[in-house]
Amino acid sequence: MPTLLAVDDDRSVLRIIERAFRDSPVAVLTASNVAEGLALATREIDVILLDIMLPDVSGLDAARTFQAIDSKLPIIFITGRGSSDTAIEAMKLGAYDYVLKPLDLAQLRELVQRALDVRRLMKVPVEFTRSEVAMTDGDQLVGRCPQMQAVFKAIGRVAAQNVSVLIHGESGTGKELIARAIYHHSHRATKPFLAVNCAAIPDALLESELFGHEKGSFTGAEQRRIGKFEQCSGGTIFLDEVGDMSPLVQSKVLRLIQEQRFERVGGCETIQTDVRIITATNRDLRLRAAEGKFREDLYYRLNGFTIDVPPLRDRGDDVLLLLQYCVQKFGRELGKDVHGFAPDALERLVSYRWPGNVRQLEAVIRQSLLNTIGSVVLLEFLPNTVFVEDDGTAAPDSENESDSYDLESFLTSRLRDDSTDDLYVEAIAMMERHLLARVLQHTDGNQSQAAKILGITRSTLRNRIRSLHISLGATVSAHDESVEFDGD
Repeated sequence: MPTLLAVDDDRSVLRIIERAFRDSPVAVLTASNVAEGLALATREIDVILLDIMLPDVSGLDAARTFQAIDSKLPIIFITGRGSSDTAIEAMKLGAYDYVLKPLDLAQLRELVQRALDVRRLMKVPVEFTRSEVAMTDGDQLVGRCPQMQAVFKAIGRVAAQNVSVLIHGESGTGKELIARAIYHHSHRATKPFLAVNCAAIPDALLESELFGHEKGSFTGAEQRRIGKFEQCSGGTIFLDEVGDMSPLVQSKVLRLIQEQRFERVGGCETIQTDVRIITATNRDLRLRAAEGKFREDLYYRLNGFTIDVPPLRDRGDDVLLLLQYCVQKFGRELGKDVHGFAPDALERLVSYRWPGNVRQLEAVIRQSLLNTIGSVVLLEFLPNTVFVEDDGTAAPDSENESDSYDLESFLTSRLRDDSTDDLYVEAIAMMERHLLARVLQHTDGNQSQAAKILGITRSTLRNRIRSLHISLGATVSAHDESVEFDGD
């Protein structure tokens, strides 16, 4: 259980903080002064909420003391509006963020959760697994195929070098784990590590998130804010989906890489920093640069060293290794005593092409374990996703075509290909085919009984069977173009 230490001389504030996390999986320790806080800091602390104005020691000195104990400990300052400049100065020394009194509990919980995530990223090392999986408390890069061995070697070659790294691979292949592995094996491992998903933040806010802003620089900018590049000075910043940055942000990032200097949004003060930049993308940045959609000079600056991450479908027996790892990992997290897979379930998982890569495999195994009763994952416990290929068609070895209905995969395929103008009609037809086929299977092809269950007339059902190309024979098929009627 993560632990939060709150240090504030106002007892009412401490009670509010305790109440805010009463129903959360966060243990709260409280102290009314720095001396008490330091005594509690001998335990394992994950985040500190620290008041700026304390009776025995100033907030700045207290932050330095706590950071001397643990340099990766996120510190969130609690401050009155009149002392926010002091909090900003403390953030320049490495604090994570600050909150203003009176406390907004929803904002506080969200901020603490983000700080806990950052703590985990900085604290928990990424281990390399080349053969059998051994469970640890940390994350693991699992793989023994030649492509993953090349990735491990590339991490070893570049980690200690102070150069920018570009990680290229499809979504879900584990690019952030690779970035963290580089960080943990670098000379900056004792300094901050921050991750920013450039695609998840609107263009208007990404510039502020990275570079900070001055008070009044835009609507809603009520206070000066320190950006990630300033906050992460001395450490490593990971920019995920870097290909989605706007041209304005691209130009500012280019200058930062070249000069390690920048200005906050709406400011004129030049700020010096020292950050190592690791970026990741699932796009072809060279092609985007040739098309004028990405700055070519920035591409070459980011591409100091490239690591190509293979998709899961090209990693051979690594699928088996990852299945073993995920069963152990999620079984322990969910309290499930599951030892493996039934042969047909394992065959289906191994033959599936995993369009969402490792991230999808993890989600599938987690869902499967939640469904599992007993110590073995049976075929029936697997989610429908793995019975539908990435082009939206049923997997060829699925025993029950109606069970392979998966609207999400179908929509994803059609929207990705951008090849249809009749998506609404196609989706409704897909749903209707599945519904009718499933009910007809239930009635063993008896159309009168099926029509009664569906609440439609028998003639309407026969018309829909004909128009939707549903075949009635020994088995009911919703994909056969021929139509056979059983004479019912």
